[in-house]
Amino acid sequence: MAAKDEFTESLAAMLPRLRRFAFSLSRSSADADDLASLAVERALRSRAQFVPGTRLDSWLLRITRNLWIDEARSRQRKAAWEAPPEAGERQGYDGAAAIEQSAEIATVMKAMSALPDEQREVVALIMIEGLGYREVAELLDLPIGTVSSRLVRGRNALLASLAAGAEP
Repeated sequence: MAAKDEFTESLAAMLPRLRRFAFSLSRSSADADDLASLAVERALRSRAQFVPGTRLDSWLLRITRNLWIDEARSRQRKAAWEAPPEAGERQGYDGAAAIEQSAEIATVMKAMSALPDEQREVVALIMIEGLGYREVAELLDLPIGTVSSRLVRGRNALLASLAAGAEP
């Protein structure tokens, strides 16, 4: 029991240094507080991994550094995929565009339904679902040349149907 008390006391004595190090990494008071708290939590959970007689400060600072690296990587991934909050304020719902888009989709679906089954199937799998020619050939158990010709005929029929519908 004395070893755990010594560990806890040593950990508590390290808190000011830990906080300073966390601030040097994050350059933000709030982030430094969070980082130091996470490091203490991780150290307490992993105290069995600490080897008595080694330097607690080095072990704790390494935990802090690794946590900061994980956080920095997480922030980079998040920044790459998420728009900033201000971007949402500039967005709006354009009802006219939605109605026009819905009408276009209905027109295309009507033209698709007019295609023969074998062409519609290939057009849907390649142009809508994004599958490759080889995948569609394997899926439908057809030669690639057949898939290619059905796609070309289906695409041409769709274009002709859509062009005829667009003319007054």
